[in-house]
Amino acid sequence: MGERAAEMVKSQIVARGICDPMVLQAMSLVPRHLFVPDRLRDAAYDDHPLAIGEGQTISQPYIVALMTESLALKAEDVVLEIGTGSGYQAAVLSRIVGQVFTVEVREMLYIRARRLFVSLGLSNIECRHADGYWGWSEHAPYDAIVITAAVNHVPAPLFSQLKIGGRLIVPLGEPPSHQRLALVTRTGSKFRVQFLTGVMFVPMTGRAQRAR
Repeated sequence: MGERAAEMVKSQIVARGICDPMVLQAMSLVPRHLFVPDRLRDAAYDDHPLAIGEGQTISQPYIVALMTESLALKAEDVVLEIGTGSGYQAAVLSRIVGQVFTVEVREMLYIRARRLFVSLGLSNIECRHADGYWGWSEHAPYDAIVITAAVNHVPAPLFSQLKIGGRLIVPLGEPPSHQRLALVTRTGSKFRVQFLTGVMFVPMTGRAQRAR
């Protein structure tokens, strides 16, 4: 599948303007076909999201690349991911940064992703089965936070767990309609927001639903 990963990066990611060499290398190295159900492996490198069970999806490769590049990550960074899902985004991040903490509310997805990380030797990823609305305060503050589910607001606990100068990326909006991918940068006690593109993600569950 290495040739298919290389072609995916060339035709879907570089062709759309992603140029961070660390992002391109990570997406070339991570075996995306292992993060989808067996019946969908032939489509793993195609240019669209795929269902992974539990009503969730693995994001389109370009969107994974865009979200990752937008965070301007460095090798020593510590990143929090909200919504482990298949584990693919965390695996890509783990090839770039020093440590990834990832939270998943659905137990079966959490178990599956954790086993996959172990089998791939991705020892710099730590998983937690919990409601991501509350983040993972024990390891805060984070250099970057990735939210891989749509919300109509950024949960306050996540703001407080972001370093000064840190970046957070999130699909903002109300599913099932489209959302806007927002890059939020913490500047002291304030936050700067930049909207990147339209997206469509599944909704964040748990406490986020009650806060709508």
